[in-house]
Amino acid sequence: MTALAAPAHDRGITTLTLDSPANRNALSAALVGELATALDACAADDTVRAVVLTHTGNTFCAGADLTAPPEPHALVALMRQIIALPKPVVARVTGHVRAGGLGLLGACDISAAGPGATFALTESRLGLAPAVISLPLLPRTDPRAAARYYLTGERFDATEAARIGLITLAAEEVDQGLAPVLDGLRKASPQGLTASKELVTASVLKNFDQHAEDLIARSAALFASAEAREGMTAFLERREPAWVL
Repeated sequence: MTALAAPAHDRGITTLTLDSPANRNALSAALVGELATALDACAADDTVRAVVLTHTGNTFCAGADLTAPPEPHALVALMRQIIALPKPVVARVTGHVRAGGLGLLGACDISAAGPGATFALTESRLGLAPAVISLPLLPRTDPRAAARYYLTGERFDATEAARIGLITLAAEEVDQGLAPVLDGLRKASPQGLTASKELVTASVLKNFDQHAEDLIARSAALFASAEAREGMTAFLERREPAWVL
C-alpha cells in the first residue's frame, strides 16, 4: 500500500497528494521515499511547470512516524530536494500540521492554508527539539515567534502562520486563494522560474550545507535519550509524560 496518491496533472501543474490516513500522513520511511521519487519525476518532466503538495483527510502531516520513522539523513535530503527542485513547490493545506510536518511545509516555496488548518511544533513536549526541520524553518520564520512556538508547543492557526512567515497566505477558501498563484506560475517561463527560485532559496540551501550534519547528530542524541523515550512512550500510550507539572 502506497503512502502517496497517483500524481494528477492539470495545465502544467502536477499535484502530489499525501495519502496515508491511517497514520495521519506521518513522515514514515515509506512516505519520504515515495515523495522523493515523485519529486525526481517532476523535475525530469518538461511538461511540469510547478508542483502542488497537498493531502487527504484532516491532517496535512502529523510529523515523524514514531513507529516507522525515516532515517534522519533521508528526511533532510527530502526537505533539501524540495528547496533545490528546479520547479516551484506549492503547499495546499486544509488540515493539521505538526512537528516534522512543519519542516515539509517550510521547505515549500509558496504555501496556502485554510481555516481548518492548525500548526504546532510539539517536539519539546516529547523530550525532543525541532532540530533538522530548523533548516528550512528558521531562515523563513519570524525569530520571536519561532522562539515562542519552539519552546511552548502551542497550537496556532493559519492567520498566525501567515503572520510569522511559516506560510505565504491564509485563505477562507484555499483553492480560490491559490488560483492567482497557479495562474502566475503558468504564465512564467520554465527558465525564469528556475532562475528566480535559485535567488530566493540560496540562503536556505546554504543553511542546509552548513548545519545539516550537526543538527542530524543533535536529533539522534535526543531521540536516544531517556527523556525522549519517556515522551514518545507517553504519546503512544496517550498519557502525560512524567515531567508534566
